[in-house]
This record gives sequence, C-alpha cells and structure tokens, in this order.
Amino acid sequence: MNQDLSIIQLVLHASIVVQIVMAILIAVSLASWTVIFSKLFGLARVRAANEEFEREFWSGRNIQELYGDANRGNGPDAPMERIFASGMREVMKLRERRIVDPGALLEGARRAMRASFQRELDVVESRLSMLGSVGSVSPYVGLFGTVWGIMHAFTGLSNMQQVTLATVAPGIAEALVATAIGLFAAIPAVLAYNRFARDIDRIAMQMETFIEEFSNILARNIGHMAPPVPAR
Repeated sequence: MNQDLSIIQLVLHASIVVQIVMAILIAVSLASWTVIFSKLFGLARVRAANEEFEREFWSGRNIQELYGDANRGNGPDAPMERIFASGMREVMKLRERRIVDPGALLEGARRAMRASFQRELDVVESRLSMLGSVGSVSPYVGLFGTVWGIMHAFTGLSNMQQVTLATVAPGIAEALVATAIGLFAAIPAVLAYNRFARDIDRIAMQMETFIEEFSNILARNIGHMAPPVPAR
C-alpha cells in the first residue's frame, strides 16, 4: 500500500494532541520571528542614534547648548543623549538649591546617569528573554509531541495481527514532525539571542564609557558652568 508521507499529510493525520503541539510551536516560531526583526531594526536605530549624538558631543559644542537641544527634542533621540540630559538636569537642579560643592554636583550627576543608563538598558533588552525561552523550551515541547505521537501510534498497532514497517512508519513519521517543528522554532531563536546579547553588551559598554568620559568633563568644568536662569 502506497501512503502519502508528505509533511502536510503527516500533520493532517497526526493525533489531536500532536496537532495542538505543532500549532503551539508554529505560533511561537512566528512570534519569535516578529521579535527577531523588531530587535534587528531597533538595535540598528539605537546604534545609529548613539553614534550621531557622539559626533555632536565631540564636535566641540558647548555642553549646555547640547543640553538645551536635548530638552527641546532637537537631538537624535538616542539613549546616550538621554543619559547625558539626566546628568545635566541633576546638576542644574542641585545648583538651583544653592549646592556649589563640585564633589556633590559630580556625584549627583553620576547617580542620575547611572539610573538613566539602567532604564535605557532595560528598554534595549526588552523581549530578549522571550527568544531565550523559545530557544530552550521549544525542543522539549516538540519532543513531548513526538513521544505522545509514538505512544499513540504503537497503541493503535496493538490490535493488529500483523505489523510491518509500512504500518509503523506513518505513525512514527507523524510524531517526528513535532520535533522537527520544535527545532525549527528553537534554532533561529538561539542564534538571534546570542547575536542580540552580544550587540547589547557592546551598546552597554559604549554608554558606560560615555558616562565615565562625561563625568571627567564635568569634573573639569562644573565650576565654570553658567548658573541656571531663575524662574520668573
């Protein structure tokens, strides 16, 4: 007896539990691909915006002019720009309170920039854990579907008088499709997770380096900055 062992026919003839497992894995795979493309373009925008702000920062412009642009939204809307603005904002607030000690001003700016850095890093890392979960769990979900399908296949063969390879093969093939779909969902997620984790580490290192460099600039110039304009 010739039997159609195409992927579509194997899925259609699989047991209901295996079909549910396959449907879950396909949905998870589509969701992970959505996250992959979203993170791919999102991280590219973050890198481009940070590089644009760094060029402006090191172009020799006055830091108070850059701060004004950041407050007005005229900058590149980069995480690094928001970190810079948080440090400058804290300095201005402390000076409004008549705090003039350079050490206190610098420490306040560093704390504000560290808090802003952590917020920006949380945004950049968002949904990355989903890819890690898909990569680690999907093969086991597919394996569960395979085990269940093989159990179902052998249970159906228990009442047959004569069992041949032709009767066993379709049931086992149906079950193995679940493992294949699980691997199809897991492999891209693992590769993307490793790639994005490495990119995020580089972005974090770049922002931490900027915090240290800007702190050094503040330490040299904080006493010469123009006082804030009093509110009217």
